[in-house]
Amino acid sequence: MQSPLVNRARSLARFDPSPGHRGPHVAAVAAATVLSVGLCLLADALLTRAGTAVFPATRGYVHFQFADYSKLTVIGVVIACLAWPVVARLTSDPRWVFVRLAVLVSAFLLLPDLAIWLEGQPGRAVLVLATMHLAIALITYNVLVRLAPVRQPADGGTPQPGRHSRSGSSGT
Repeated sequence: MQSPLVNRARSLARFDPSPGHRGPHVAAVAAATVLSVGLCLLADALLTRAGTAVFPATRGYVHFQFADYSKLTVIGVVIACLAWPVVARLTSDPRWVFVRLAVLVSAFLLLPDLAIWLEGQPGRAVLVLATMHLAIALITYNVLVRLAPVRQPADGGTPQPGRHSRSGSSGT
């Protein structure tokens, strides 16, 4: 028998090892991953160009070099894309959980930006880096949940009674 605290935590997280839906199709996740990586790298490039146009003093800033930001962008996007099917498998309301995880992880990933700013890096350049982090999160979340949505049960039925019904392609 589990404690009330564990049960409450499972309920809040909407943890459900037998959700009333199937996870996203593997091919859809792969396609969404490729598209998300491409769109995020494009967003990074556009934001660094815009940042240096708006803040000319940031031209030549080391973290605005493609080789610098592209590695971290690709790693982060791939991790998020691998997490989506796991979240879909372990919760009755994957989009609800995933958007909250995206916000939490994004907030956590802003900590290095804060740290380099506190160490003396130019505030305007760090602002552009933070904007890049937020753009990556928005793009990745939306591409994944729209192009690789959870699927209805194999029998074509509706999710089981008592389960959250927002696990499909409805809004957050």
